[in-house]
Amino acid sequence: MTEAPADHVEPTPRWQRPLGWLRRAGQFLFTLSFSSLTRRIVSLNLAGLIALVASILYLSQFRAGLIDARAQSLLVQGEIIASAIAASATVETNTITIDPDRLLDLKPGESYGAPDEFSGLDFPINPERVAPVLLRLISPTKTRARIYDRDGVLILDSRSLFRRGDVIRFELPPPTEVKPGFLERTTIAIRTWLNRGDLPLYRELGPENGNGYYEVAQSLKGKKSSMVRINDRGEIIVSVAVPVERPRVTIFGSLMLSTQGDDIDQMVTAERLAILKVFGVAMVVMIVLSLLLASTIAGPVRRLADGAERVRRRIKTRIEIPDFTRRRDEIGHLSGALRDMTDALYNRIEAIETFAADVSHELKNPLTSLRSAVETLPLAKTEASRGRLLEVIGHDVRRLDRLISDISDASRLDAELQRTDVAPVDVRRLLTTLTSVANQTRLGHDVGVEVRFEGNRADTFSVPGHDSRLGQVISNLLTNAQSFSKSGGRVRIVCRRLKSEIEIIVDDDGPGIRPDALERVFERFYTDRPHQGFGQNSGLGLSISKQIIEAHRGRIWAENRPGPTDAQGDTRIAGARFVVRLPAT
Repeated sequence: MTEAPADHVEPTPRWQRPLGWLRRAGQFLFTLSFSSLTRRIVSLNLAGLIALVASILYLSQFRAGLIDARAQSLLVQGEIIASAIAASATVETNTITIDPDRLLDLKPGESYGAPDEFSGLDFPINPERVAPVLLRLISPTKTRARIYDRDGVLILDSRSLFRRGDVIRFELPPPTEVKPGFLERTTIAIRTWLNRGDLPLYRELGPENGNGYYEVAQSLKGKKSSMVRINDRGEIIVSVAVPVERPRVTIFGSLMLSTQGDDIDQMVTAERLAILKVFGVAMVVMIVLSLLLASTIAGPVRRLADGAERVRRRIKTRIEIPDFTRRRDEIGHLSGALRDMTDALYNRIEAIETFAADVSHELKNPLTSLRSAVETLPLAKTEASRGRLLEVIGHDVRRLDRLISDISDASRLDAELQRTDVAPVDVRRLLTTLTSVANQTRLGHDVGVEVRFEGNRADTFSVPGHDSRLGQVISNLLTNAQSFSKSGGRVRIVCRRLKSEIEIIVDDDGPGIRPDALERVFERFYTDRPHQGFGQNSGLGLSISKQIIEAHRGRIWAENRPGPTDAQGDTRIAGARFVVRLPAT
């Protein structure tokens, strides 16, 4: 029997693959469920959807249209039934009522009168005649009908009619009424809140109080009327009343038709159930979409936060912030900003470490020389030896003072640039002023400076920045160019506008820069001045200039200015050139 190798992995059976997908989906949803941002997104989306559905349920126009249509149908139905009642409310047609007193007043040859003369008689509504007609017309409509006489007294109620010809019967309430349960009370309260609005409350009045119904009172005056009310169970009651009358005859009474409580509510409930079904589907879709949206927001934000936390804990080793810059949205912008900030932080830390190491190295040299001179001074036997040692001590002290001043200026440069507000700087006036000062002073040399501006007169030479620091850069470049130029030479400054940039060129007539030192000249403490004595320069001037220009989002570089060719055909170096480019306003 052979054994499987240690790194052999059995393939997952097919029947277990769906379970693995479900497990991973469950873990994903479980992780999202504990995200505060995810809960907020889902809650706010559901809150908006619930508010929309609640408004639809509360302000549904379907119920208002249904009530109006129901009221109109009841009015038409009432008119038909009232006409039928009026036709059957009189005495039988084969019976003639004779008034004896009127017979005595008849003259010879006169008859009792035409049938239409009985139309002026006041016939009451006969319940026995009306009940069969009313029951036959009301039964298919599921409507409650009540007939009141002219005094508002109840004559017939369709609830008390069960068989043809039945007399009026009233149902007595049970002696002990069972109170509805909590669920039923809650349902009634919700339904009442949804239906109530400004509708009046419906109450059952006694059989002798028909005039208490507004529509009945109006119909007894010969006007058709309708009312919409709500009962104590939250059900809508629509009622209409029409007068029972014949043309040119007084009003016999009033016919009141009303819905059976849950007639309209059943249709409204069916509509609301349909809305709730749509709401359920929309809620599921909303939750799924919210979770997907949250996964594209909460997940990347959590990864960015974890990356920032790792940077905080392990500051000495570079930690990469997750890169979402391919996303063209706020998450991508945040990722890019955090990555740039982290890179700037690491670069600043490395620069500080390098700067501290360079400072320590540069300070040790003069300190070592100074200590040796101080220790040797007591051993000097002649005045000449002591004078040379004192000269070395003075030189080292001046060198230390210069180093400390330049180091202090370089260390507070970043903080000063961050604190000071950026303002437009007129480069034309700045260069003109610095050129004038350089030509007037000429400390230790006889090298003149000239400036030239190229381009149209309408060109503006303005850059956003700090005028004092930009002036420091130009002064460093001028001093550096003058120190390498021969006596009687010239330093030339050219300023021109290049589309969205201002270019400043400083040329000298010195020996130029060795090709391998074109980049190193901007390093801290680097100096290459064979014509000067050791320790006469700190090597921080060009480094500070580069730091200032980069803080202004510009560029600075050095190159050699080509001159004429020699006998061998090689191009000579005519001098050094420093080029500065700054973004223009």
